[in-house]
Amino acid sequence: MYEKNIGTKQKALRINLDRRIYGSFAEIGAGQETAAMFFKAGGSSGTIAKTMSAYDMTFSDAIYGVEDSGRYVVESRLIKMLNKEYNLLEKRLAEKRGVDTTFFAFANTVVALNYQKTNEGHGWIGCRFQLTPQAGYNDVIIHVRMLDNENILQQQALGVIGVNLIYGCFYYAKSPETLVLSLMDDLSPERIQIDMIRLDGPDFAGVDNRLMSLHLVKNGFTDAALFGPDGRVLQPSEALYKKHILMMRGRLRPVTNVHMDMINNGLKQFKAEDDVDEKRVVMVSELTLHNLKANEQGIDEKDFLDRVDILCSMGQTVMISNYHEYYRLVAYLARLTRLKIGLVLGIPNLEYIFDEGHYEFLPGGILESFATLFSRKVKLFVYPTLRDEKVYTCQEFALPPTLEPLFQYLVRNDKIEDIRDYIEENLHISTDQVLDMIQRGEEGWEQMVPDSVVKQIKDNCLFGFPCEVEYVPIGQQVRQQQEEQMPPASLEATV
Repeated sequence: MYEKNIGTKQKALRINLDRRIYGSFAEIGAGQETAAMFFKAGGSSGTIAKTMSAYDMTFSDAIYGVEDSGRYVVESRLIKMLNKEYNLLEKRLAEKRGVDTTFFAFANTVVALNYQKTNEGHGWIGCRFQLTPQAGYNDVIIHVRMLDNENILQQQALGVIGVNLIYGCFYYAKSPETLVLSLMDDLSPERIQIDMIRLDGPDFAGVDNRLMSLHLVKNGFTDAALFGPDGRVLQPSEALYKKHILMMRGRLRPVTNVHMDMINNGLKQFKAEDDVDEKRVVMVSELTLHNLKANEQGIDEKDFLDRVDILCSMGQTVMISNYHEYYRLVAYLARLTRLKIGLVLGIPNLEYIFDEGHYEFLPGGILESFATLFSRKVKLFVYPTLRDEKVYTCQEFALPPTLEPLFQYLVRNDKIEDIRDYIEENLHISTDQVLDMIQRGEEGWEQMVPDSVVKQIKDNCLFGFPCEVEYVPIGQQVRQQQEEQMPPASLEATV
């Protein structure tokens, strides 16, 4: 049961008084804030086997080894810390108290706000733990961004989220969604954000970490989450560090030949830019929360996973975000990389961008949003559309007289460019039409969708495709159910 109103001190005290739970703390970068919470709660001797903090880099390298990257606030460092501390626990205490104890190792490696306030606070936090004595271990690993403008406040937030993590691992592990939700108890996204989470281990065998990432975005714990082509969750700032990012957003339900043409030609033109190193280009397909909401009931999680599975199978890196406005998306991407960013979009989305009504809440209106959207290293690649049987490109793009000079300025300064070499026969394809044909079982949609996507839709009955199900008479169904419930001897006698 989720106890939302239980305080941080009460959580730490409950763990301290639970004689089954025993473990070590290793914290680097902002003080031993989580361990301090358990000491202050009282009864900490029942929980804490050891606390340590190897602040000096030489000491840290001697204990955990040297990182190939030379960086210390990275996931690989956290994993080494968890390995070292958990193995020591088992080695030294398993024989003495392993029969009735569930061990854990808590670790973090963080960089908090410096004295000059010139850096961005962030860190990796993890807990390795057992749910039953002598069982295999599980891992819960998160990456956080610390947003408080005072170092002491960031340290306090780290202590709170550390306690929440350990508490969630032991008391909410059977409900991973509740575990995720509880991480922000006594905190707010204005203070700290969680932009990556991964749950691994025997007790999380049925957990899909992409769904856990969806919960982070849906609950407002972060504005974006990222998955690699292999389906694994990625930490955005590490995955996109020093990369040229080309992004296409859409419902992608399903991916059609038009989408593939947009990706292929947009990617070709982006790589041809003078200031783009094609070896550093990452293509990202983006799904927004708005595009995931199929109806008033909210997000269909299976539908979300179906779309991600298809995109990943096509070698795509996938992002889910809460950035409905393009300029907010660009502001986020610009924080992840200093290299060039490209956006692939259609004429309807370009019309949306130039609609002044979408920026009435900004003091500077459309110009304020464009200052971010069309920053020095951002370019739009616009795919044509078909209207009244005519191809409609940027050359035919019509705007009110007050906006036309602004559009021409952006085109002449190489901020907006038509996608060339497109396949004109694909322009008649409508995603809504394809989806409607799939759901009604009409023929012909297969020619509008890549072959690999067609196979996945038919094999897995995706997007409402009416798969044929073998008919079994109701009497036979009942008999089969009865036979499945019979013990072997009874079943043999019946046969």
